[in-house]
Amino acid sequence: MRRAVSVIAVTVVALALLAAPAGAVPPSPPSSIASLGDSITRAFDVCCFYGDHPSNSWATGNSRLDGIQSHYERLLGRNPAISGHQFNDAVTGAKMADGPGQAQRAVAQGAQYVTILLGANDLCTSSLAAMTAVATFRQQFQTTMATLDPDARNVHVFVSSIPNVLQLWNVLHTNGAARFVWSVAKICQSLLAASNGDAQRQAVLAREQQLNQVLGDVCGQYANCRFDRLATFDTRFTAGDVSVLDYFHPDLDGQRKLAETTWNASWFAAGV
Repeated sequence: MRRAVSVIAVTVVALALLAAPAGAVPPSPPSSIASLGDSITRAFDVCCFYGDHPSNSWATGNSRLDGIQSHYERLLGRNPAISGHQFNDAVTGAKMADGPGQAQRAVAQGAQYVTILLGANDLCTSSLAAMTAVATFRQQFQTTMATLDPDARNVHVFVSSIPNVLQLWNVLHTNGAARFVWSVAKICQSLLAASNGDAQRQAVLAREQQLNQVLGDVCGQYANCRFDRLATFDTRFTAGDVSVLDYFHPDLDGQRKLAETTWNASWFAAGV
Protein backbone atom coordinates (compact mmCIF):
# COMPACT_ATOMS: atom_id res chain seq x y z
CA MET A 1 0.00 0.00 0.00
CA ARG A 2 2.81 2.37 0.91
CA ARG A 3 4.52 1.58 -2.38
CA ALA A 4 1.34 2.41 -4.28
CA VAL A 5 0.98 5.72 -2.44
CA SER A 6 4.62 6.55 -3.19
CA VAL A 7 4.15 5.79 -6.88
CA ILE A 8 1.05 7.97 -6.99
CA ALA A 9 2.84 10.82 -5.20
CA VAL A 10 5.78 10.69 -7.61
CA THR A 11 3.40 10.62 -10.57
CA VAL A 12 1.49 13.67 -9.29
CA VAL A 13 4.71 15.63 -8.80
CA ALA A 14 5.92 14.69 -12.26
CA LEU A 15 2.65 15.78 -13.85
CA ALA A 16 2.76 19.04 -11.93
CA LEU A 17 6.24 19.75 -13.24
CA LEU A 18 5.16 19.01 -16.78
CA ALA A 19 2.17 21.31 -16.38
CA ALA A 20 4.23 24.16 -14.95
CA PRO A 21 4.43 27.09 -17.38
CA ALA A 22 7.65 27.47 -19.31
CA GLY A 23 9.87 30.07 -17.77
CA ALA A 24 8.32 29.64 -14.30
CA VAL A 25 11.82 29.77 -12.77
CA PRO A 26 13.17 33.33 -13.12
CA PRO A 27 16.21 33.48 -15.40
CA SER A 28 19.56 34.83 -14.30
CA PRO A 29 19.87 38.61 -14.71
CA PRO A 30 21.13 39.34 -18.24
CA SER A 31 24.36 41.08 -19.18
CA SER A 32 22.76 43.08 -22.01
CA ILE A 33 19.37 44.55 -22.89
CA ALA A 34 17.79 45.94 -26.06
CA SER A 35 14.45 47.68 -26.42
CA LEU A 36 12.23 47.55 -29.51
CA GLY A 37 9.54 50.17 -29.88
CA ASP A 38 8.42 53.62 -30.90
CA SER A 39 8.35 57.12 -29.44
CA ILE A 40 7.16 55.88 -26.05
CA THR A 41 10.33 53.85 -25.60
CA ARG A 42 12.37 56.77 -26.96
CA ALA A 43 10.78 58.93 -24.21
CA PHE A 44 9.70 61.44 -26.84
CA ASP A 45 8.62 64.82 -25.40
CA VAL A 46 9.03 63.45 -21.89
CA CYS A 47 10.16 66.76 -20.45
CA CYS A 48 11.44 70.23 -20.97
CA PHE A 49 11.99 70.33 -24.75
CA TYR A 50 10.72 68.53 -27.82
CA GLY A 51 12.26 65.34 -29.17
CA ASP A 52 13.67 62.03 -27.99
CA HIS A 53 15.03 61.66 -24.46
CA PRO A 54 16.22 58.01 -24.39
CA SER A 55 18.01 58.48 -21.06
CA ASN A 56 14.52 58.74 -19.52
CA SER A 57 13.13 55.60 -21.18
CA TRP A 58 11.17 53.09 -19.10
CA ALA A 59 13.20 50.27 -20.68
CA THR A 60 16.83 51.31 -21.11
CA GLY A 61 17.04 54.76 -19.51
CA ASN A 62 20.07 55.54 -17.39
CA SER A 63 19.47 59.00 -15.96
CA ARG A 64 20.13 59.14 -12.23
CA LEU A 65 18.06 62.28 -11.74
CA ASP A 66 14.67 61.46 -13.25
CA GLY A 67 13.28 59.15 -10.56
CA ILE A 68 12.58 56.51 -13.22
CA GLN A 69 13.82 53.03 -12.42
CA SER A 70 14.12 51.55 -15.88
CA HIS A 71 14.50 47.85 -16.53
CA TYR A 72 18.17 48.48 -17.28
CA GLU A 73 18.76 50.30 -14.00
CA ARG A 74 16.98 47.62 -11.98
CA LEU A 75 19.01 44.89 -13.68
CA LEU A 76 22.21 46.83 -13.13
CA GLY A 77 21.63 46.49 -9.40
CA ARG A 78 21.50 42.72 -9.82
CA ASN A 79 24.20 42.21 -12.42
CA PRO A 80 26.88 44.93 -12.80
CA ALA A 81 28.06 43.20 -15.99
CA ILE A 82 25.15 44.82 -17.84
CA SER A 83 26.68 48.26 -17.31
CA GLY A 84 26.96 50.09 -20.62
CA HIS A 85 25.30 47.25 -22.52
CA GLN A 86 21.88 48.80 -23.04
CA PHE A 87 20.59 49.43 -26.56
CA ASN A 88 17.54 51.53 -27.36
CA ASP A 89 16.62 50.31 -30.84
CA ALA A 90 13.20 51.98 -30.77
CA VAL A 91 12.43 54.62 -33.40
CA THR A 92 9.96 57.46 -33.01
CA GLY A 93 7.04 56.87 -35.36
CA ALA A 94 7.71 53.14 -35.70
CA LYS A 95 4.93 50.65 -36.40
CA MET A 96 5.00 46.88 -36.09
CA ALA A 97 6.23 46.83 -39.68
CA ASP A 98 9.52 48.14 -38.28
CA GLY A 99 9.73 45.36 -35.69
CA PRO A 100 11.76 42.88 -37.77
CA GLY A 101 14.42 45.48 -38.56
CA GLN A 102 14.70 46.50 -34.93
CA ALA A 103 14.89 42.82 -33.96
CA GLN A 104 17.79 42.32 -36.36
CA ARG A 105 19.69 45.10 -34.60
CA ALA A 106 19.01 43.54 -31.20
CA VAL A 107 20.32 40.19 -32.45
CA ALA A 108 23.45 41.83 -33.87
CA GLN A 109 23.99 43.52 -30.51
CA GLY A 110 23.86 40.18 -28.74
CA ALA A 111 21.08 41.31 -26.39
CA GLN A 112 20.22 38.69 -23.79
CA TYR A 113 17.01 40.47 -22.77
CA VAL A 114 14.68 42.25 -25.19
CA THR A 115 11.68 44.43 -24.39
CA ILE A 116 9.01 45.16 -26.98
CA LEU A 117 6.40 47.93 -26.92
CA LEU A 118 5.01 48.41 -30.42
CA GLY A 119 1.53 48.98 -31.82
CA ALA A 120 0.44 52.46 -30.75
CA ASN A 121 1.27 53.89 -34.18
CA ASP A 122 -0.65 51.06 -35.84
CA LEU A 123 -3.72 52.49 -34.08
CA CYS A 124 -2.90 56.20 -34.02
CA THR A 125 -3.11 56.99 -37.70
CA SER A 126 -4.62 59.70 -39.89
CA SER A 127 -7.96 57.91 -40.03
CA LEU A 128 -9.77 54.72 -39.04
CA ALA A 129 -9.14 53.28 -42.49
CA ALA A 130 -5.39 53.79 -42.11
CA MET A 131 -5.08 51.58 -39.00
CA THR A 132 -3.04 48.41 -39.48
CA ALA A 133 -5.14 45.35 -40.29
CA VAL A 134 -5.08 42.64 -37.64
CA ALA A 135 -3.78 39.95 -40.01
CA THR A 136 -0.99 42.24 -41.20
CA PHE A 137 -0.04 43.12 -37.62
CA ARG A 138 0.08 39.41 -36.74
CA GLN A 139 2.35 38.56 -39.66
CA GLN A 140 4.70 41.45 -38.81
CA PHE A 141 4.93 40.47 -35.16
CA GLN A 142 5.47 36.82 -36.05
CA THR A 143 8.39 37.90 -38.24
CA THR A 144 9.75 40.04 -35.42
CA MET A 145 9.68 37.14 -32.98
CA ALA A 146 11.10 34.71 -35.53
CA THR A 147 13.99 37.13 -36.07
CA LEU A 148 14.68 37.25 -32.34
CA ASP A 149 14.28 33.45 -32.16
CA PRO A 150 14.40 33.60 -28.34
CA ASP A 151 14.13 29.90 -27.54
CA ALA A 152 16.95 28.81 -29.84
CA ARG A 153 19.16 31.74 -28.83
CA ASN A 154 18.31 31.57 -25.10
CA VAL A 155 17.15 35.18 -25.11
CA HIS A 156 14.35 36.34 -22.83
CA VAL A 157 11.74 38.62 -24.38
CA PHE A 158 9.22 40.80 -22.59
CA VAL A 159 6.22 42.08 -24.57
CA SER A 160 4.16 44.97 -23.25
CA SER A 161 0.56 45.44 -24.25
CA ILE A 162 -0.32 48.71 -25.97
CA PRO A 163 -1.41 51.47 -23.56
CA ASN A 164 -5.13 52.22 -23.62
CA VAL A 165 -5.32 55.01 -26.19
CA LEU A 166 -9.00 55.68 -25.51
CA GLN A 167 -8.17 56.54 -21.93
CA LEU A 168 -6.01 59.40 -23.20
CA TRP A 169 -9.10 60.93 -24.76
CA ASN A 170 -11.14 60.23 -21.63
CA VAL A 171 -8.78 62.12 -19.32
CA LEU A 172 -7.89 65.03 -21.61
CA HIS A 173 -10.74 65.70 -24.03
CA THR A 174 -12.10 68.44 -21.79
CA ASN A 175 -8.71 70.20 -21.80
CA GLY A 176 -8.82 72.99 -24.38
CA ALA A 177 -5.04 73.10 -24.80
CA ALA A 178 -4.93 69.36 -25.44
CA ARG A 179 -7.70 69.55 -28.05
CA PHE A 180 -5.90 72.43 -29.76
CA VAL A 181 -2.56 70.58 -29.92
CA TRP A 182 -4.18 67.35 -31.12
CA SER A 183 -5.89 69.26 -33.94
CA VAL A 184 -3.01 71.49 -35.04
CA ALA A 185 -0.37 68.75 -34.83
CA LYS A 186 -2.72 66.14 -36.34
CA ILE A 187 -2.02 63.73 -33.48
CA CYS A 188 -3.72 60.32 -33.59
CA GLN A 189 -6.62 61.53 -35.68
CA SER A 190 -8.11 58.05 -35.94
CA LEU A 191 -9.04 58.55 -32.28
CA LEU A 192 -8.54 62.21 -31.33
CA ALA A 193 -10.03 64.06 -34.30
CA ALA A 194 -12.63 66.55 -33.11
CA SER A 195 -15.09 65.22 -35.70
CA ASN A 196 -15.02 61.69 -34.25
CA GLY A 197 -18.00 60.37 -32.38
CA ASP A 198 -18.21 57.58 -29.84
CA ALA A 199 -18.61 54.94 -32.54
CA GLN A 200 -15.27 55.92 -34.12
CA ARG A 201 -13.48 55.94 -30.79
CA GLN A 202 -14.92 52.56 -29.86
CA ALA A 203 -13.72 51.20 -33.20
CA VAL A 204 -10.16 52.19 -32.30
CA LEU A 205 -10.53 50.54 -28.90
CA ALA A 206 -11.83 47.35 -30.52
CA ARG A 207 -8.87 47.27 -32.90
CA GLU A 208 -6.49 47.81 -29.99
CA GLN A 209 -8.00 44.90 -28.11
CA GLN A 210 -7.47 42.73 -31.19
CA LEU A 211 -3.85 43.83 -31.56
CA ASN A 212 -3.15 43.17 -27.89
CA GLN A 213 -4.64 39.71 -28.36
CA VAL A 214 -2.20 39.13 -31.21
CA LEU A 215 0.72 40.19 -29.01
CA GLY A 216 -0.30 37.67 -26.36
CA ASP A 217 -0.98 34.87 -28.84
CA VAL A 218 2.30 35.15 -30.75
CA CYS A 219 4.38 35.67 -27.62
CA GLY A 220 2.75 32.59 -26.11
CA GLN A 221 4.26 30.43 -28.86
CA TYR A 222 7.70 30.86 -27.30
CA ALA A 223 8.82 29.52 -23.94
CA ASN A 224 11.21 32.47 -23.55
CA CYS A 225 8.61 35.17 -24.25
CA ARG A 226 6.53 36.77 -21.51
CA PHE A 227 3.46 38.91 -22.28
CA ASP A 228 2.36 41.40 -19.63
CA ARG A 229 -1.22 40.02 -19.61
CA LEU A 230 -2.56 43.53 -20.37
CA ALA A 231 -0.85 45.15 -17.38
CA THR A 232 0.10 48.22 -19.41
CA PHE A 233 -3.28 48.41 -21.14
CA ASP A 234 -5.05 48.24 -17.77
CA THR A 235 -2.86 50.93 -16.16
CA ARG A 236 -4.81 54.11 -15.55
CA PHE A 237 -2.56 56.92 -16.69
CA THR A 238 -3.79 60.31 -15.47
CA ALA A 239 -3.53 63.77 -17.02
CA GLY A 240 -0.49 64.30 -14.79
CA ASP A 241 1.27 61.39 -16.48
CA VAL A 242 1.07 63.00 -19.95
CA SER A 243 3.51 65.47 -21.50
CA VAL A 244 2.25 69.05 -21.74
CA LEU A 245 4.41 69.43 -24.85
CA ASP A 246 2.07 67.31 -26.98
CA TYR A 247 -0.65 65.97 -24.62
CA PHE A 248 0.02 62.51 -25.97
CA HIS A 249 3.29 60.96 -24.78
CA PRO A 250 4.17 59.98 -21.19
CA ASP A 251 5.98 62.62 -19.17
CA LEU A 252 8.49 61.72 -16.46
CA ASP A 253 5.68 60.55 -14.17
CA GLY A 254 4.20 58.51 -17.01
CA GLN A 255 7.53 56.88 -17.82
CA ARG A 256 8.01 56.15 -14.12
CA LYS A 257 4.60 54.48 -13.95
CA LEU A 258 5.26 52.53 -17.15
CA ALA A 259 8.63 51.31 -15.85
CA GLU A 260 7.02 50.11 -12.62
CA THR A 261 4.09 48.45 -14.35
CA THR A 262 6.15 46.60 -16.94
CA TRP A 263 8.83 45.55 -14.46
CA ASN A 264 6.21 44.01 -12.18
CA ALA A 265 5.00 41.93 -15.13
CA SER A 266 8.48 41.04 -16.37
CA TRP A 267 10.70 37.99 -16.02
CA PHE A 268 12.59 39.41 -13.11
CA ALA A 269 9.96 40.75 -10.70
CA ALA A 270 9.52 38.93 -7.41
CA GLY A 271 6.62 36.51 -7.43
CA VAL A 272 6.09 36.53 -11.20
